[in-house]
Amino acid sequence: MSRWHTSPPDGAPPFAACRRGYHHGNLKEALVAAARLLTTERGPHGFTMAEAARLAGVSASAPYRHFKDRDALLAELARRGFELFATRLREAATGRGVKEALSAMGRAYLTFAREEPGYYDAMFGWNNPGRSADSGAFASLSEAVARLMPDGTPAGQARLLALEVWAIAHGLASLARVGQPGAGAPPPEDVLEDAVSRLLRVT
Repeated sequence: MSRWHTSPPDGAPPFAACRRGYHHGNLKEALVAAARLLTTERGPHGFTMAEAARLAGVSASAPYRHFKDRDALLAELARRGFELFATRLREAATGRGVKEALSAMGRAYLTFAREEPGYYDAMFGWNNPGRSADSGAFASLSEAVARLMPDGTPAGQARLLALEVWAIAHGLASLARVGQPGAGAPPPEDVLEDAVSRLLRVT
């Protein structure tokens, strides 16, 4: 038996919430909640539309009232994840200086990956065949960096710095999710802090 039947992963809605959403008349929300749980447990490629329907407590045909297929359901899950992700990045940068903001945004990235595995895997572990990869989250990061940089900083330089912070945070988050680099390694947050400091010294 999969563990989400009795103890959902951290950050995921409880199992009962999927069916409760349906019984309250919101089938779409119940299906998204089910997809989030299943993606957390198995990854975005590890479940079928029928399994999402079963977890939501509906017939196998019911999901097609809102989603034409599993890709459409995952696209909605990824969209919501990116919206939440972008909000957290913006909030992390608010009221901080350049170094502090970049570090805080990087930490927000790591925290999101750790606390929201269902969203994170739908966002980055699945190739959406029908939508641009541009999520708006990188735009939020770039805009925040541009606002924090000194007057006269070329736009390209701010964007490059944002991309470098994004790449470092994403790499650290991905390693942490598979238990790497293992015991004895410094926490991802410490590695990120050091990397941001080094980037700013050469920027």
